[in-house]
Amino acid sequence: MNRAEQTSAPSLSGGCAMELGVLVYRLYRALTYSASPFLHLHMRWRRLRGLEHSRRWPERFGHPSAVRPPGPLVWFHAVSLGEGMAAIPVIRRCNEMKPEMTILMTTTTVSAFEVIKKQLPVGVLHQFAPLDTPVAIDRFLGYWKPNAIVIMENELWPNLIMSASQLRIPLALLNARMSTKSFKRWSSPLLLPLASLLLSKFSLIVPLSTLQGIHYQLLQAPPFVINFSGDLKYVVNKFYVSSGTSESIRDLKAELSEMKVWIASSLHRGEEEVILGVHNLLLQSHPDSVVIIVPRHPHHGHQIAQKLRNDGQSVALRSRNEKLTSKKTNIYVVDTLGELREFYGVAPVAVIGGSFFPELTGHNLSEAAAAGCAVITGCHVGHFSHMVKAMQQENPLSITQVSSELELKEAVELLMSNPEILEARQRASKEVYESLSSCIISNVWNLLNLHIFRGK
Repeated sequence: MNRAEQTSAPSLSGGCAMELGVLVYRLYRALTYSASPFLHLHMRWRRLRGLEHSRRWPERFGHPSAVRPPGPLVWFHAVSLGEGMAAIPVIRRCNEMKPEMTILMTTTTVSAFEVIKKQLPVGVLHQFAPLDTPVAIDRFLGYWKPNAIVIMENELWPNLIMSASQLRIPLALLNARMSTKSFKRWSSPLLLPLASLLLSKFSLIVPLSTLQGIHYQLLQAPPFVINFSGDLKYVVNKFYVSSGTSESIRDLKAELSEMKVWIASSLHRGEEEVILGVHNLLLQSHPDSVVIIVPRHPHHGHQIAQKLRNDGQSVALRSRNEKLTSKKTNIYVVDTLGELREFYGVAPVAVIGGSFFPELTGHNLSEAAAAGCAVITGCHVGHFSHMVKAMQQENPLSITQVSSELELKEAVELLMSNPEILEARQRASKEVYESLSSCIISNVWNLLNLHIFRGK
């Protein structure tokens, strides 16, 4: 193939792909339009189950519950708690640099709202995100009239993106990531043209790692919109507004001062069996050890405590403010939201869940590192693999990765038995966190100012 053929072929292929993408989008728009009545019933059912806000659920259909202030407005969208917390540092910097600009933040889950509302700066508005139906999106955009839209992590909603593009609203995708499963789905012959069409509407895509950047390039995102800044999950702790360590946690820390304490956080269903198995083995050599179990979802914590009690074990439950009053009580279950950072300050060793079964994809390790914990994780860390690699490259002592229950038991026991090794691992994780978290917010702000706010 000569040079002329090489340059013309992609143009033809791109044109055909774009036409197919538009066709697939029109089909999606028609399907979501016709599904709207059923989605309305579904949302009512979710509301009855407590999965939607009891009073504000109409916001999910684009009905506003707040007044839009005059002047420029930027819409930040995050689905759940992790994405929402990663957005907070960027929102704070935007508030500082452009105080005349109103910021609207949307989340999808009620649990995310309950935690995030305490972190939002004064003046930032919150709404629940509209469903990706034509009517809900058009109603939302028509009322709020955002001057720019910043989407967190992995939300490629066709109606939202295409409607914003038609209204010439600049779009940014921050901390952009895509799981292996999602990447394969978007790479399919039917969805690849749609992915290419949607990604072409963005003015800025900031992947959280080089691998993720490659994913977006393979999905035909324009190369000139892809820029790197560092993972925003590193800086959540730097901008986290704490109401102060509660008296009950201070009491717990004093109560555990003579014990060997470790915490297992963000556990998914079934992982507590791994942790409890290791804990029972550790008790044989360290009868003064206590494990703090923090499940991913609070209701799971209550279930864990109930099962242990049915088996005759003594457990202290956080939501009831129960004390470790007996030497037989060596399991503390946290079934509350928004307190994980405080509990990292109680235990010198942190095991990060969501990483012990093949179908899981890990959780943010930097929160424990920021607290100065010695950090341990399983090997199924998904898109957090870049964080594990980056921290280990900075200092191999900062993260310990294990592949079995036996390896986990040996790793925790090593730290419990050797104060010098424990202190070295704690210091390494803290120092690596400080190194990797520097300059990220400045980098993100500069990219937003250049590509989205146009330096205005």
